[in-house]
Amino acid sequence: MNRSTSCGRAGRQIRSIETRAAILAAAGNIFARSGLAGARTDAIAAAAGVNKALLYYYFKSKESLYEAVVDEHFCEFNRQALEVLTAPGPARAILLRYVSLHFDFISARHRYAPLYQQLMMAGGRLAERLVDEYFRPRSQAFGRLLERGMRDGEFRPADRFHAAMSVVSLIVFYFSAAPILQLMGRPDAYSAANLKRRKREVLDFMRHGLFVDPNFPLP
Repeated sequence: MNRSTSCGRAGRQIRSIETRAAILAAAGNIFARSGLAGARTDAIAAAAGVNKALLYYYFKSKESLYEAVVDEHFCEFNRQALEVLTAPGPARAILLRYVSLHFDFISARHRYAPLYQQLMMAGGRLAERLVDEYFRPRSQAFGRLLERGMRDGEFRPADRFHAAMSVVSLIVFYFSAAPILQLMGRPDAYSAANLKRRKREVLDFMRHGLFVDPNFPLP
């Protein structure tokens, strides 16, 4: 094979990957803001810096693009989350690592909270697939961690389902409420200082609510 031909093909593959990533990033922001029904493919293409025909080359429809956006997010989060939740070590330390990961992941991807809300409200085939493919395995791993922590005396006895819901709510609600916080005079929910403060408050509140020893050190 001619070396220049091989390099040219590699260059095209890199550009293709970069173009697809740019489309997904632009679409994620617009879907989070406008929802599936309100998002316009013209606006997504413009934000990604591509023509509309190229958008349909990579994704056959707006619905397919929406599905790819949420898949990309949940696939990567699940990969990291399951790695943490199934790691060896004290349940308290693992739980703190998981909560830190979840908080940081949403902090870096502002579109997560509105996309998640849209999916849960819409239901349907996509939500069912995401539950089976991503939510259920993560929930089961999280439940096993809570069970182990309670059995080993690291966590106080509690209903596993409600304990899990409380932990997730502590993490997610702040980001879901960011638009309301802005209207209430707190426009900087995503500032570095406020994110750092909120994360510490979440970890501290959870530690005092669930840990037998609330003085267990934070990461």
